[in-house]
Amino acid sequence: MSRGVTRRTFFKRSAGAAAGVGLGLALPAIIPGRALGADDTVAASERIRVGMIGVGGMGSGHLGGLVGNRQVEVVAVCDVDQGHREDARARVGEKCAAYNDFRELLDRQDIDAVWIATPDHWHTLTSISACQAGKDIYCEKPLTLTIAEGKALRNAVRRYGRVFQTGSQQRSDWNFRYACELVRNRKAGKLKRITANIGGAPASGFDADREPPPGLDWNMWLGPAPWVPYNPQRCFYNFRWFYDYSGGKMTDWGAHHNDIGQWGHGMDDSGPVRIEAAGTFPNDGLFDTATTFRVEYTYADGIKQYCTSDDPNGILFECADGNIFVSRGVLESDPPDLIKLPIGPDDVHLYESPGHHQNFLDCIKTRQRPICDVEIGFRSVAVCHLGNIALRTGKVLEWDPVSERITNDESLNRWLSRPYRAPWVLPA
Repeated sequence: MSRGVTRRTFFKRSAGAAAGVGLGLALPAIIPGRALGADDTVAASERIRVGMIGVGGMGSGHLGGLVGNRQVEVVAVCDVDQGHREDARARVGEKCAAYNDFRELLDRQDIDAVWIATPDHWHTLTSISACQAGKDIYCEKPLTLTIAEGKALRNAVRRYGRVFQTGSQQRSDWNFRYACELVRNRKAGKLKRITANIGGAPASGFDADREPPPGLDWNMWLGPAPWVPYNPQRCFYNFRWFYDYSGGKMTDWGAHHNDIGQWGHGMDDSGPVRIEAAGTFPNDGLFDTATTFRVEYTYADGIKQYCTSDDPNGILFECADGNIFVSRGVLESDPPDLIKLPIGPDDVHLYESPGHHQNFLDCIKTRQRPICDVEIGFRSVAVCHLGNIALRTGKVLEWDPVSERITNDESLNRWLSRPYRAPWVLPA
């Protein structure tokens, strides 16, 4: 790094402040409704009627941010786990309906928008179904399980004219936006390199297969994924460590930090052209503590972005005249005065959000695109999927971000999609 500070020293200095975010759940940045302008003066007829699909974990966090928001009325919840479903219904009140099958919720004509916080392998099918049902959609990240799903989802959102917000809430955080504005306006000189550190994956251990617990619809939980007997290590938060349902740390924290890297680089509507990866990455559908990786993404302008299993968690923008590091609750620079520079009236000003939930609610009314529209969510998760493909195959990928195909080895394009278990089908 410039000014006599090494990259290692810079990261070490940042480690203490960033330590609290390393392997924690990426919970949504919930802001109480009243702090966002929601108040008792909103007439019931003007409230946005919401259905929640997936109300454990992240979905429970989202529900907590909506129940007290006078701009919305939660009228229905859905979860394949009876305990989650009934707990959520109790939090909302007796008038709230509860469903096991998301299609029944979507059939309701009185619902304006849905929040989707299912496991990743369900994101696309539920989102496309919501588009077809005329609902606006807030869907958790990582947006899709495959690149083919991302293309299908983007097409559906545009075809049906829906407002779509991807749950990449860091875009609504001041620190991340300001860091990206500094980079985009070359306040530290020309951008040279980006590094997104996301940490390694925890062990996914395995218990013996068993009968699913009462109240869990295991067949529906699996949905389009291959049939397997129930195992407690496969579901709830641990689903992230199985390729059938997710993409490990790469699509968990990588979907957050690779997204910010692309925002600062100005690549929201594009992507890398070359991907090379190295690391220990199991191919048996499990992730474990030995999982380490370093993925190098090269863009058409020659800038490289790295995604690594290193710590501390965060994004480092290395520029010709200084460096900027940003993570949750952390914004540092070398030299220190970089993060005191103003963004002038003639500078690039990035999309400013009043909060991720509020931005979505505002856009439902204005019909404008939210800060993390489906195109952005898709492009960001595509970076993660390409990194996983390079890691799992051991091949260098040449990627065309326009045609969205791997161009140097046609056989590798089979990794862009995967078959669904009957009767589920991905719409064209």
